[in-house]
Amino acid sequence: MSPDTRQLLLAAARNNAEWCDAVCRGHALRPEFAPDAWTSARRTPPYYPDAVSLTRDASADALVAAVDTGSPGCSVKDSFATLDLAPAGFEVLFEAQWIHRPALAGGGAAAGAGPVAATDSRLEWSEVASAEELEAWEAAWDGEESTGLFRPSLLGEDIVFLAGRAGGRIVAGAVANTGGGVVGVSNLFALDDADTDAAWAGALAGVAARWPELPVVGYESGDDLDAAVRAGFAPLGPLRVWLHTA
Repeated sequence: MSPDTRQLLLAAARNNAEWCDAVCRGHALRPEFAPDAWTSARRTPPYYPDAVSLTRDASADALVAAVDTGSPGCSVKDSFATLDLAPAGFEVLFEAQWIHRPALAGGGAAAGAGPVAATDSRLEWSEVASAEELEAWEAAWDGEESTGLFRPSLLGEDIVFLAGRAGGRIVAGAVANTGGGVVGVSNLFALDDADTDAAWAGALAGVAARWPELPVVGYESGDDLDAAVRAGFAPLGPLRVWLHTA
C-alpha cells in the first residue's frame, strides 16, 4: 500500500466519523474523538455506528468498552477491516470498499480520473436550504417519510444536502461533507426514472461547484460500488460494520 493510499484511508475514516458526529450531535448526543477512534457512549440514531476506528491499530477492547452494548442495534465501523469483535458478541453486518476520486478541479477533468459526467438534463440540482426542504429530502431518501433523522442544524458550510428534482419533486440526492482534508459523499440515492449514474453525476457537479480543490471519498459495495467506479472513483481498501448480536 502506497503512502498516498494510507493517507487517503485515514482521511476517509476521519471524514466519515465527522459526519457521524454531526448527525449524533443533532440528536443531543456527545460523542468523543480519541486519536484512534470516535465513540458514542449512548446509542446513536438509526443507520449510524456507535464507534468508528480511525487507525489500523485501534483497540477492539477499548472500542467495545466505550459503547453501549446493552442496547439493541449497537454497531462499530471497522474502518480498516482489522478488528475481531466476534469475541465481544458482534457479527459482521456488511463489508464495503472505501473509494476515492481526485479533486474535481473546478468541475473539469481531474488528474487520474475521467471528467465529471454530464448531469441528467431531466433533473434540476440544488442545495437544500431550509428545514422544509430537508424534510422532503429525507422523505425521498428514506422512501417513505421523514423521521427527523437529519436535523436542520446540519445545514451549513461544511455539510451540504444535494437534491435532484424532476417536476419539482426530489428524485435523487446525496450528502457531501468536508473534514479530514477531503469531501465525503454519502447517502446517495436515485428514484423513479433517475438512476445511480445520474445521481453520482449530479452529486459530483455539486461538489465541484463548492469544493473544487478537495479529493472526494466515500464507501460503497456491490452494484453501488460499480456505479461509483463508472463515475471515476477507485477502490482504496476494505471496511466492515459489526453489529452486536449477543
